[in-house]
Amino acid sequence: MDKVPMTASGFAALEAELKHRQQVERQRIITAISEARALGDLSENAEYHAAKEAQSLNEGRIMELESLIGRADIIDVSKLGGDTIKFGATVQLIDDDTEEEKRYQIVGEPEADVRSGKVSIGSPIARALIGKKVGDSVQVNTPGGGKSYEVVSVSFR
Repeated sequence: MDKVPMTASGFAALEAELKHRQQVERQRIITAISEARALGDLSENAEYHAAKEAQSLNEGRIMELESLIGRADIIDVSKLGGDTIKFGATVQLIDDDTEEEKRYQIVGEPEADVRSGKVSIGSPIARALIGKKVGDSVQVNTPGGGKSYEVVSVSFR
């Protein structure tokens, strides 16, 4: 069973989702199932089948979250340092072509969200950045083609 690296905030978010699914969603779905059952014939009851499917999806996600939490390797980013990019680093880049600034934090797979600037340690951009320093040029092979960035800053927060 492999450990899953993640930040403390990512771990807290997984725990919060698990608690919500166990204590709120589970009860809501049970109520929906019992209300649908009261409507009669279950073989043609769309509400019942939808509620049972929601229950299945919720229980599957609960099992997934419990597994992730059990295998979590929590890394306290605030205790990391240095000028080399590694897990937990927040990196500011400049696109060599467009001069556009980008900021990414390298996080674990379960907490990755590109829209909020968190990229997975296994993503192409993170793999290209690992081991680089301020001033280095980085070539990233993306599905849309190659991109070139310059590392402007590295911090750990």
